[in-house]
Amino acid sequence: MPYSEQIVQSVRPWSDKTFSFTLSRPRDFSFENGEFVTIGLKREGKLLARAYSIVSTTDRDHLEFLSIHVPDGPLTSQLVHIRPGDSVWVNSKATGSLTLNHVLPGRTLYMLATGTGLAPFLSLIRDPELYARYENVVLVHSVRTVAELAYRTEIEAIDNAQLRYVPTVTREPFPTPERGGDLFRSGVLSQRLGLPAPDPAHDRVMICGNPAMTRELTHHLKETGWTPTGHRGIGNFTTEVAFVVHHE
Repeated sequence: MPYSEQIVQSVRPWSDKTFSFTLSRPRDFSFENGEFVTIGLKREGKLLARAYSIVSTTDRDHLEFLSIHVPDGPLTSQLVHIRPGDSVWVNSKATGSLTLNHVLPGRTLYMLATGTGLAPFLSLIRDPELYARYENVVLVHSVRTVAELAYRTEIEAIDNAQLRYVPTVTREPFPTPERGGDLFRSGVLSQRLGLPAPDPAHDRVMICGNPAMTRELTHHLKETGWTPTGHRGIGNFTTEVAFVVHHE
């Protein structure tokens, strides 16, 4: 059986569109920070499953996930109702392209996320190895409403001078109303943070979020001399293409 039955330990609503939850961790389940795994619910004997990035770090005894709630989504419309004690099925194999092995070490690492695309970066920013590989780590999280800034308090409480957290909110009043991708592309992001302009020779980029943002930034980076990680080798930017399944 590639899937094992795990128990819901906690559920945390963030907004009417987002929530997080923790599950028991399968005994022999191994993963790298930044990876995703397929999880699902059994309904009428059939498993309905989707890929979810793992929020929790590899050293924890539970698995944590951040989910969007799509009212007519086959899985999330049911997943939003889970409560402690319920069962969720977890695949035995994790994978993904947002691990530290998927991008070269360098000067500044830019992590650009929209919505629940924040999830893989939450595990990475808690990993000491990240700060050994980069002088600066910039985490940009773009959402529509303030309530969707999941884990904001926890991120702001991380005591590490190398980490710069930039939340942006596009549809409610907020100090940073711009989209994160636009801030990065225009050079305004690095200027505001007092960092050198992003340079493919020195800096690195990870992208996780809605498909339009991923496409726009991938196009921009390729046009300006950046190389994606792929079958040809490790580049200076990487994206999580599997993330599209989060938006069922």
